[in-house]
Amino acid sequence: MTATTPHTDVLLALLGAALVTYGLRLGGLLLSERLPRTAFFKSFLEILPGALLTALVVPGIVAAGPWGGAAALLTALLARKTGNIFWAMLAGVALVALQRNL
Repeated sequence: MTATTPHTDVLLALLGAALVTYGLRLGGLLLSERLPRTAFFKSFLEILPGALLTALVVPGIVAAGPWGGAAALLTALLARKTGNIFWAMLAGVALVALQRNL
């Protein structure tokens, strides 16, 4: 068995990730035809993205401590007031970066 070069390993990892991502998306499209059409299931699917986002973001906020909470609050308030998510997130990241470099 021959060893692969680092470039080959990276390329294989990228191709593998792309195939898995495409497979998940295709699987979701094919599976959606078989899902129930009830009102309960529809409401479940509507709140799922928010629940997933919360599950991914909250542990990071908690791990960052009070400054993480302040940055999250700043981000939410700016996003609500300006409607610009990018600048709101940039402000939150800047607040945490500023705190870490003090």
